[in-house]
Amino acid sequence: MYADAQDMEGDAPSRVDAQLVDLAVEVFSMLADPTRVRIVLALQGGELPVNTIATAVDKAPAAVSQHLAKLRLARIVAARQDGNRVFYRLENEHASQLVTDAIYQAEHALGKPRHHRASHTGQP
Repeated sequence: MYADAQDMEGDAPSRVDAQLVDLAVEVFSMLADPTRVRIVLALQGGELPVNTIATAVDKAPAAVSQHLAKLRLARIVAARQDGNRVFYRLENEHASQLVTDAIYQAEHALGKPRHHRASHTGQP
């Protein structure tokens, strides 16, 4: 049912399991929100508590908690409780890469791909 990366490399896009395509669309749908994209960007640096994430994305902690709950259900983020504080981290590197690539694509759409200039100058 699920294909691993090696299986998918040789498959034409039309041969990818329909369930995987549906799940991929759900991931895109989950990330089709500015606050959630900002949360993923904030978590690229590692595990953070809700209040720190809220400050980073300039939203109220309650609103951020709701977004984190949805991202957690989608298995994009994971949570760890330490006393009365909850820390969140990205479940794996893939959502982070999707968001990074989307930002790069946005730069191209604006005709200002900073990420290409950065690779030539050695700066991020």
